Amino acid sequence: MKNIILYLIGTVLGAFGLLTLFLSGSIIFDLFGIRAREGNYVPIVVWANFITSFLYLIAAYGLLKQKKKTILLLGISLVVLILGAIGLIIHIKSGGIYEVKTPKAIVFRISVTLVFLLLSYFKITLKQKKLIKINN
Repeated sequence: MKNIILYLIGTVLGAFGLLTLFLSGSIIFDLFGIRAREGNYVPIVVWANFITSFLYLIAAYGLLKQKKKTILLLGISLVVLILGAIGLIIHIKSGGIYEVKTPKAIVFRISVTLVFLLLSYFKITLKQKKLIKINN
């Protein structure tokens, strides 16, 4: 049962990474007319999402393999998103145009990343602590 939960979390993280890669990549490379549909996107937010999409995908694999580096990758993702949020705030304060959904979206993404980070931390760290106790 515990492995099912681990695989479920890893699969959702991987799907989130693929979706993020598709959407942010489509805006950056102007694919499928998504850039026009997104309206007034903020480049720093899109690039932060694009970078984190790769980190999510690697972290999903690491989570399934229960590698401790997964926690580091998700931590880096969180920092990148926070920097993107700071960039968004600076953009807004300097009078830049943006979509109303952008601040909500970055807060959502930061929250989701934090949840994945915490789940990964507990799944990987607790598993490794149990293995240490068994081996001693």
